[in-house]
Amino acid sequence: MPEELNHAGGESAFWGYEDLALFIGALLPAGFVGAALIRGLHITSTPARTLLLQVLLYALLLGALYFLISVRYRQPFWRSLGWIVPERGFIECLFGGPLLALAASLLGAALKAPQVKDPIRGLITNPISLVIVMLFLVLIGPIFEELVFRGFLYPLLARTFGVAGGILLSALPFALLHGAQNQWAWQQLAMIGIAGAVFGYARYKTRSTAASTMLHCGFNLMGAVAYAVQWQRGLV
Repeated sequence: MPEELNHAGGESAFWGYEDLALFIGALLPAGFVGAALIRGLHITSTPARTLLLQVLLYALLLGALYFLISVRYRQPFWRSLGWIVPERGFIECLFGGPLLALAASLLGAALKAPQVKDPIRGLITNPISLVIVMLFLVLIGPIFEELVFRGFLYPLLARTFGVAGGILLSALPFALLHGAQNQWAWQQLAMIGIAGAVFGYARYKTRSTAASTMLHCGFNLMGAVAYAVQWQRGLV
């Protein structure tokens, strides 16, 4: 039987590394299933096909996570992953994302981070695709990533390596997830890793994955708005 759920936000993980291995093992099948579904829909637009595949992959992986939490352990899915209204730090997480993005931008300038072309943003071809991509970057992506990295992975690692270890070790794969789209530039990965550590710290302090998601959404919002303005002016 799993440990009693910590009702302050699921800080104590009742799942184990076997569950983490099962989740990782679901990555390849989810990719195959998503690709098969896309082929069956006969979508001709490459941007639409790419974005829909990403959304389907996220949905399938969240389904795998739901199976592990709610079916295998018979525990509430959202609450177990810390998706609760934070009792403290709400304002800081709500408005801290843009400030964190500004700090990351200054750090990038100091590190002489190269300009890389984000393939996701390259999917923008018209105003409709602009709205869809911005929705993906600002809302869908952060929700999925926070549920996985700060909701599922962080509590497990924190149980083994302590809070600091959990924050840092969950930030590492988070940064690596964004490696390909940033052409594996170490400066970009360092900035993303630091941002991931801040998201993890927010998760720890507020005991809420919803709070770290607000911070993450605000962080992505700054970059998305800046890109949208440049796109509208024909600068990208």
